[in-house]
Amino acid sequence: MFNRILITVMLSVFIALLGVGIIIPVLPVLATKLGATGFALGLITAAFSLSRGLLQPVVGNLSDRLGRKGFLVAGLFIYGLVGLLIPHAGNVVHLVCIRLFQGVGAAMIVPVAMAYASFLAPPGQEGRYMGVVNIAIFCGIGCGPILGGFFSDVWGLASVFYMMATLCFFAFLLVLTTMPACCPIDRQQQNGLLVNVRLMLKRRRTVGILIARFATVLMMVPTMAFLPVMMAGWPESSGLQTGLVIASRTLMNALLQYPFGKLADRSDKVVLLVCGSGCMSVAVYLIPSAASFGAMMATYLFLGFGEAVLWPVLGAYAVEEGRTRFGHGTMMGVFNLAMSAGVFTGAVLAGVSMDSFGMHKAFSFTAFTIMVLTFAAAFLIRSGEASCETKDEGT
Repeated sequence: MFNRILITVMLSVFIALLGVGIIIPVLPVLATKLGATGFALGLITAAFSLSRGLLQPVVGNLSDRLGRKGFLVAGLFIYGLVGLLIPHAGNVVHLVCIRLFQGVGAAMIVPVAMAYASFLAPPGQEGRYMGVVNIAIFCGIGCGPILGGFFSDVWGLASVFYMMATLCFFAFLLVLTTMPACCPIDRQQQNGLLVNVRLMLKRRRTVGILIARFATVLMMVPTMAFLPVMMAGWPESSGLQTGLVIASRTLMNALLQYPFGKLADRSDKVVLLVCGSGCMSVAVYLIPSAASFGAMMATYLFLGFGEAVLWPVLGAYAVEEGRTRFGHGTMMGVFNLAMSAGVFTGAVLAGVSMDSFGMHKAFSFTAFTIMVLTFAAAFLIRSGEASCETKDEGT
């Protein structure tokens, strides 16, 4: 039954994130037409991250106690509604409110799917199982921008959002009708959310993992929300080209998830963390210098390579912490909260930097911050593993 659950969850996550990926190349363009500045573009993304981040730990902890199907169904339904609402936004404030609502749905999809995979992962195969989840995530997000750019060029912006709604409602029906009513419940870990958070903050290893997750998504807004604006200013640029650039990154990431997941299971994770972050920071720094479609494509492929090294490592760390300490749903909820906090912080910092100092400085500052925080996270993880923190994990 667990295999059936995992296959259903992966398929539904792929379909849902295909719908999400479709809007990536067109949402910033729509926001700009409604009068959004650089700060407003960051705020639109930050609103989504704020509501998602605040709810993820709560949903994760409840899913450990109550089961996961209901949360996944509700999240997919909300995503479908968002696709219907966005084309009717009349101003930037409307977009911010809709994105807040979308964040509520997001809190019930990816963290719950990750908790499923975490629950099922055998010891020693954490990186591989999280790599499988990431394949569904990145294939969906990666293929989506290509379709979004095509639909935008052929049928206009509104058609992209209606396609998003169609895909998400299809995934909703898939889970509703095929997922068994009895879903995994994490009976080993029944502590309340606040108790678990206090325990997490006392462990250097856990804090380091969360800082690393925070740091490695600071670049999400500069690399996603600002890219369509940059490329729109090039001669003969199209929505399809923007979609291809974004897709190249995520598809590279998806292609390498499983092999790098196996590598994470048998290698020094701290070394992989630092190497992946270094590749990613170099790519982020170089993005404003890319002045052609080919150069931007190459830069984003390199960015996807760096992320492919990082994601299985951090996912494997989170599985280990969830299994031995905090519960799979609770750990994945807090893990994704750190991600949302990073996206929110990166959105605000990048938007302010862009408006104050220009596009290039925003990317440079983000790249530098990522590396500084990653080194701090690596130190905490290594020192925690070397101390007595990990000696009683199996008890």
